[in-house]
Amino acid sequence: MKTVALNDLHVSLGAKMIEFAGYNMPVLYNNLIQEHLAVRNSVGVFDVSHMGEFLLKGEKALDLIQLVTSNDASKLTDGKVQYSCLPNTDGGIVDDLLVYRLNANEYYLVVNASNIEKDWNWISSHNTFGVEMTNLSDAYSLLAVQGPNAIKALQKLTEVDLSSMEYYTFKMGALAGIEHCIISNTGYTGAGGFELYVKNEDAKKLWDAVFEAGKEFDIMPAGLGARDTLRLEKGFCLYGHDINDTTSPIEAGLGWITKFTKPFINHEHHQALKTNGVSKKLVGFELIDRGIPRQYYPIKDASGNVIGEVTSGTQSPSLNKAIGMGYVSTEFSKVDSEIFIEIRDKQIKAKVVKIPFL
Repeated sequence: MKTVALNDLHVSLGAKMIEFAGYNMPVLYNNLIQEHLAVRNSVGVFDVSHMGEFLLKGEKALDLIQLVTSNDASKLTDGKVQYSCLPNTDGGIVDDLLVYRLNANEYYLVVNASNIEKDWNWISSHNTFGVEMTNLSDAYSLLAVQGPNAIKALQKLTEVDLSSMEYYTFKMGALAGIEHCIISNTGYTGAGGFELYVKNEDAKKLWDAVFEAGKEFDIMPAGLGARDTLRLEKGFCLYGHDINDTTSPIEAGLGWITKFTKPFINHEHHQALKTNGVSKKLVGFELIDRGIPRQYYPIKDASGNVIGEVTSGTQSPSLNKAIGMGYVSTEFSKVDSEIFIEIRDKQIKAKVVKIPFL
């Protein structure tokens, strides 16, 4: 099992550690609801250094990215970030990822920890363009400082004007005396904040500085448990749950990152789905009766027929109600459609609602 640079720190803080994507990771430090609400209402810090980072360099770097990703990366300018996915040849998704444009010939790709090797092999297998590829995943740490007070805490540590940075942009700059940090106005919580990329040897210095700067805002470390409940409240897809090797971005409601302005791997399949319609759709739902939905629970209609499956579910700490996402037959995808989640052989009434939940 791999460890992140700050592994010993998390253990010393009393974090509950679990195996996640081949890494020893903190799932919670003390109380999931407290961690969740700290991020939603003030500021919290996630160590997500298990994520993968690839650097692509060369005159044809954009050509390679355009081929392997569904979004139109030609729209990027220096300092912009784009959410995208890697379509496979079978109608599904290899992974979802972020594409950072450093300059016209250099791009930085951030991929899911569980898919680092898979993504590297996939992109490499399509690199007929002579693009120089470097896997930086083991050399860099990533702290996600999230929440409405993240900007106030972090501004103490840098001369970069954070308030002028738009969502999905980044700047290179000094942070807490550490040179050449990537400061990115992105995150997976929907609570605002920044993601900070530094070399492993600088991770502890950055962590300590961030917590000192955030002390007045009751800053709190947050584990993967809170990261999951926060992203679900905002309806963000999680690879391996809401999207996978068999789901199309069109079915997943990710048509907005699927641009047919250029050819990409298997684009004809996804264009046909967009044109002709899909047989299943990813929807959000909330439970009307008591229960908590979990991945793989069957979704049924009033007659007991299986019409889909839960992909993600939880008790929402912000809303204090059970929510989830899942694929259902298209005829049940309209808002307010009545559905039933099978939980321990009981049919629990639910209704389809608009995403995001919050």
